[in-house]
Amino acid sequence: MSKESDTAETPKAEETKAEKPKTEAKAEKAKAEKPKAGKPKAEKVAKEPEKKAEPAKFRRDESVVFVGSKPLMSYITACVTQLNRNPEELVIKARGRAISRAVDVAEVLRNRFMTDLVVRNIDISTEQVKTAEGNVANVSAMEITLVRGT
Repeated sequence: MSKESDTAETPKAEETKAEKPKTEAKAEKAKAEKPKAGKPKAEKVAKEPEKKAEPAKFRRDESVVFVGSKPLMSYITACVTQLNRNPEELVIKARGRAISRAVDVAEVLRNRFMTDLVVRNIDISTEQVKTAEGNVANVSAMEITLVRGT
């Protein structure tokens, strides 16, 4: 019986040996496929910064800071950043209860951070906003345009 068990084991051993190259071949194929899948991702990542770098002109929409419920210094930092990108003008927009915070941002910028800023224009308006219930509500809105002056 020992011979039979030995002979019975040998084909199994041979089968496992034969299976190992198949699994190794599968593993090699998988390894070969992984870099192919990774290359398009790298190309997409490489393309995104190029798109951001392409627009050389500065749009007016990018020089707008929307004021909401964050702390005052968050908006001041955003305004200083925008003025460093586009030193010509800055528009601070707010609506509703954030209007007073927008006025504070403009005044702190003018008096403490950039004393050469001048208020060019202040626009007030009413915007219609849909509520969660589906009703239309009127909300006050304000735009403060600041420019660098002498």
